Amino acid sequence: MSEVMDYKSRLSDPASRKFETFSYLPAMGADEIRKQVEYLVKKGWNPAIEHIEPEYLMDSYWYMWKLPMFGETDVEKVLAEAEACHKANPDNHVRLIGYDNFSQSQGASMVIFRGKTV
Repeated sequence: MSEVMDYKSRLSDPASRKFETFSYLPAMGADEIRKQVEYLVKKGWNPAIEHIEPEYLMDSYWYMWKLPMFGETDVEKVLAEAEACHKANPDNHVRLIGYDNFSQSQGASMVIFRGKTV
């Protein structure tokens, strides 16, 4: 078995902080973000957009960008809202969430735009 790499995330170093599995990968491009939105819509999950300043990343509260898009199936509309949030808050992390009505929980949650780190 190969050795697991230790990521040295520290509260004192905002650039080192990780916020979910995808944060260990390179930032997603437009095509990857589109595929994630398509997946959420295909699953029937309700998309939502949230954002937060990087220095408050470790807090459990993120700001909601408008209301969740209940029943939205148009990928372009979801992408437009994500872009609008990112444009209005360029220094913030922006996250895409898919709410699953059946399990009444988040089916997916991922940061799609990374804010500036100190």
